[in-house]
Amino acid sequence: MLHAAGDPVAILMPPDATVEQIDQMRRQLGLDRPLYVQYGRFLLRAMKGDLGVSYYHGVPALRLVLQRLPASLELVVAAMLISVILALPLGIWAGLRPRTLLDKSSLLMSLAGISAPPFWIGIVCILIFSVELKWLPSSGRGTFAHILLPAGSLAVYRLALFIRLIRAGMMDVLSQDYIRTARAKGLPERFVVYKHALKNTLIPFVTIAGMQMGSLLAGAIVTEKVFAWPGMGRLFLDSIGKMDFPVIIAWTIVTAAIFLSINTIIDILYVWMDPRIRHDY
Repeated sequence: MLHAAGDPVAILMPPDATVEQIDQMRRQLGLDRPLYVQYGRFLLRAMKGDLGVSYYHGVPALRLVLQRLPASLELVVAAMLISVILALPLGIWAGLRPRTLLDKSSLLMSLAGISAPPFWIGIVCILIFSVELKWLPSSGRGTFAHILLPAGSLAVYRLALFIRLIRAGMMDVLSQDYIRTARAKGLPERFVVYKHALKNTLIPFVTIAGMQMGSLLAGAIVTEKVFAWPGMGRLFLDSIGKMDFPVIIAWTIVTAAIFLSINTIIDILYVWMDPRIRHDY
């Protein structure tokens, strides 16, 4: 599919390059061989952990992506923390008091958060907090202030989604018979909510949160570009423009591996959170 997008040699070489120079560069990169031969060689190298050398940076593509991984993980973890810390109390409160002013306000805000693209939210945040108010830097990485705008813009959609999820889960669980039985026994309301209701609500929430954390690695590409965040998503986007095939493939494999790892962790958390799953195993 990458080869169908075009010829990277045409971008690498200057406009005045001769035919001999272009052919030499194509041989140097191994692009002169038939596609099935290139693919076979790639598979053999990939089995040894070699995903090729970046056409532009001249270093192993996998090492280049892994160097940018900490910055991307920092952004993803910060966005998830903001989303979860704010969504839990707001979702619980909305679920406990449906059809109140707070519940309707949270639903309205979550609708706006789900509808607005993260990169557009990022641009608006830059205009307000960086250009007009001059409170926060608009780009770069290094301090706590640098991460607030990109992480906040990524957290808006997840925050809206989590509020709706927790609210719906709380309303469903609180209508169950065992909750009415717990209340009939005279258990404190706080104990009923946090010990019984919230624990069962968190099971589907953990599933969605884990999937959203994995998708953030891919979804943060444009946000990293907007805020000049030096993560692997920005590297991936730049590599697409330069048709740097090894870096694109390395990013894809690393992202897929992280996504699979997160899904594995979620399965382990299921067993810990729900004893019924443990007994089925």
